[in-house]
Amino acid sequence: FNNPDFHCPTVQSDKMVIAATALAHPLIPAGERVANDFTIGEAEQLMLVTGSNMSGKTTFLRTIGVNLLLAQCGAPVCANSFAFMPMNILSSIRVSDSLQEHTSYFMAELKQLQQIIRFLQHSPSPSLILIDEILRGTNSEDKTHGSDQFIRKLLQYRCLTLFATHDLALSVLENELPGKLSNYCFESIIRDGELIFDYTLQRGVAKNKNASFLMKKMAII
Repeated sequence: FNNPDFHCPTVQSDKMVIAATALAHPLIPAGERVANDFTIGEAEQLMLVTGSNMSGKTTFLRTIGVNLLLAQCGAPVCANSFAFMPMNILSSIRVSDSLQEHTSYFMAELKQLQQIIRFLQHSPSPSLILIDEILRGTNSEDKTHGSDQFIRKLLQYRCLTLFATHDLALSVLENELPGKLSNYCFESIIRDGELIFDYTLQRGVAKNKNASFLMKKMAII
């Protein structure tokens, strides 16, 4: 009653898939949120999502996760339609170091990724994996190689993955892993000295960057 634009989800018991139309984050006010159509499991097992800073990658991952959680609780979801196979939800989105545990940011992240792999190794049920910009604490070459190998590892298990990254070099995996991985992106444009986002999920690899523009605008450089 509080959200008349929400709809009841439907269970897809015979295929590992999540398919939604006009999907949005339920905690963003109705007048501000941007809805996207989204399907994973039909054409690919992993979606590689690129995009510039603040373009909407992390919010999109959270949108998928929170709506799947609502659906599995039997609640209406923030979408016009939402079909899904019940599955576990695992993520590496927020990472914190710990002085008490003598754990650096990088090691904390590796332990988080290790937990995901160990869970997948021992779970016969399907899972949704949400990965946001991993290996930020290491050099670019190691980051690209490590991310590449981690993606290939995930594809060995019964899971669907959304993998958000700034590393455009990973986009070549679409050609190397046809039918398993597809490139998607969120774009931004600079118009009249202002940065504009549409928060719309698109097919392909992000082309625009904004870090240097924002640093100049804020008089950092």
